[in-house]
Amino acid sequence: MKNIPGVDLSDFLSGDAERKQKFIKEIGEAYEEIGFVALRGHFLSDELIENLYKEVKFFFDLPDEIKQSYEIEGIGGQRGYTSFGKESAKGKKEGDLKEFWHFGQEVEGNEALKAKYPKNIIVKEIPNFNIVGMESYKMLEKTAIYVLRALALYIGLDEMYFDQYVINGNSILRPIYYPPIVGEPKGAVRAAVHGDINLITLLMGASSAGLQVQNKKGEWIPLNYLPEQLLVNVGDMLERLSNNKLRSTKYRVVNPPREDWGKPRYSIPFFTHPISEMKLDCLPECIDELRPKVYDEITAGEFLNERLRELGLIK
Repeated sequence: MKNIPGVDLSDFLSGDAERKQKFIKEIGEAYEEIGFVALRGHFLSDELIENLYKEVKFFFDLPDEIKQSYEIEGIGGQRGYTSFGKESAKGKKEGDLKEFWHFGQEVEGNEALKAKYPKNIIVKEIPNFNIVGMESYKMLEKTAIYVLRALALYIGLDEMYFDQYVINGNSILRPIYYPPIVGEPKGAVRAAVHGDINLITLLMGASSAGLQVQNKKGEWIPLNYLPEQLLVNVGDMLERLSNNKLRSTKYRVVNPPREDWGKPRYSIPFFTHPISEMKLDCLPECIDELRPKVYDEITAGEFLNERLRELGLIK
């Protein structure tokens, strides 16, 4: 992994205090420096990843009229299908050259919270699509919980600090399809420069290259990581909470060379969101004379709605 540190979650889970502390230090320092790590030792099996990509390809190969029947108005794209070009990066008028699906939380043990979330949309044409999608969701959510436990310790919080907010949180699993490029894009790219809204994002290996991250010098670094690794980055919510101690780094997905325009691209990120009531106030542990508080108070739900409006997903 050139320029992007690699870490192993099994160190954190080992029961060995020295290995656990090694993981906490490595991931914390990486998030202060670049905002991305390549993570191995997660809870997704190779078989599950293979099955998920298979089901995702089945869905995006469906005729447009069938896919569009799963596009639900009035929920800001939180569940089901979002059609090609509908989402754009903050400050950019051109829509990204992509379409996507959203799996959301299946709440357990909290009926009041369950009623607040939109229901997942069942794709009747593909029997295993929702089964495999939600199995992947749970394994990614489990991985995210342990990463956040490590970050809580790095910041100086109780290890379980984030559990109360992300267990049954408003997390999203987003399979993305970038179709073959037909004709000159006219300023549009597969995913324009942006940072993620959420706490952390977990991304399994994409089907082709194109992902780039911006370092502190403003240079764009191509990211190519191993199939057994997840790319895990800090989102804007965690950057706010940590008062810019942990960095939400800008990234993009560039268009391929013209000779590869005919090749599609698939990508599957998991956006780890907390419950809407979580306050994104700068943590006292991250405020001092050298790092004064830089953000106003806001809840996760308010912040999410603000950003969805900027992305054009809600009015």
